[in-house]
Amino acid sequence: MTTSTARVLALLEILQGGGLRTVPDLAARLGVDERTVRRYVGHLLELGVPVDSVRGRYGGYRLAPGYRMPPLMLTDEEALAVLLGLLAGRRAGLVTTSAAAGESATAKLLRVLPAALRRRLDALLDTADFTARPRTATSIAPETGVLLELAEAALHRRPVAIGYTDRKGRVSDRTVLPYGLVAHAGRWYLTGADPADGEVRTFRLDRITTMDVRPGSFAVPAEFDPAATVLDSLARTPWTHDVSLRVRGSVRHIRTQLPAEIATLSTVPTDGSGTDEGAGWVRVRIRAERLEWIPPVLAALDRPFVIERPVALRDLVRALARRLDEHAADDSV
Repeated sequence: MTTSTARVLALLEILQGGGLRTVPDLAARLGVDERTVRRYVGHLLELGVPVDSVRGRYGGYRLAPGYRMPPLMLTDEEALAVLLGLLAGRRAGLVTTSAAAGESATAKLLRVLPAALRRRLDALLDTADFTARPRTATSIAPETGVLLELAEAALHRRPVAIGYTDRKGRVSDRTVLPYGLVAHAGRWYLTGADPADGEVRTFRLDRITTMDVRPGSFAVPAEFDPAATVLDSLARTPWTHDVSLRVRGSVRHIRTQLPAEIATLSTVPTDGSGTDEGAGWVRVRIRAERLEWIPPVLAALDRPFVIERPVALRDLVRALARRLDEHAADDSV
C-alpha cells in the first residue's frame, strides 16, 4: 500500500467519524496540504464514496447522510484466518512501531464484519489464551517504512544502501542485494549479498538505522533459501559466552523463564546404574553476550541447578545470593 493510498483510507476513516470536517483540520490530521486533501476527496468520489462538499466560511467535507461502509465480505474461515494472523503477529512481536497498530487493525476488521460473525470472533477474543508470552513490539520490531521498503526492493531486485549497528554497537554503512526477508523468533531479518565480494550476510531489521534504494538490478541464485540461510547464520554467530548448565525440573517449567529463542533444552539421560543421577535433569545451553541477566533467571526458576560452564557464571550466582541474603537480613526499614 502506497503512502497516498494509506492517507486516502485515513481520510475515509476520519469522515466516517461523522460531522463536518474543515479542509484545514483534515490537512493537519493527515499531514498534507489543503490542495492534497481536495485531491484525496476526488479519489474517494471516483471510488463511489459519496462525499458532500459544503461551501462557505465554515464549510468542508462530510459523508452523505445515511452512508455506511458495506460489510467486509469474508467467509467465516477467511475472517478467522485474518484475525488469527493479527493475533499471532502481536504475540510474536512482529507488529511494527507499536502494539496499538495491531489492536486498531483488529477493531477495524471487527467493525466492518457482519454482526453474526463479529459476535463469534468477539467470543474467540474473550476466551482464547496463549502459551507463549507476548513480546514487546517496540523493543524488537522494525519501523514499518523500513520493512515495507525492503520488501519492495527485494521483490523488484533493487540494491539498497543501509546504515547498520551490529550487536557490539559498531556502526557501518553497507550496500546489500536484498534476497529476502525472514521472520524468526519474534524478529525480522534481511538476508542478502554484499555486491563487493558476493558473500551472503544476515541483518536484523531493528538494527537498520537508515535505508535508501539504489539504481540497478541483480539476480537471486535459483536454489537460494532465505529462511534456511538466516537459521544457519544465527547458528554460526560467535557469542562471547557459551553457557551450559543442568536444571532439575521439567522442560515446561524451564520454558517459563527460558523460551526457545534464548535457550536450547535437552533431557539428560540416566546412566543406567539404577540411581537417579540423570533422572529429572535437563541440560540448558545458552549463547550470550553478557552473563549478568542469567543469575536472576535461575533464581526465578527456583529449581536445583549445576553450572557446567563458564566459571564466571558461578561467581555471579554467588554474588547475587549474597546480595539477596543481605537484603533479607536487613530489618532497618
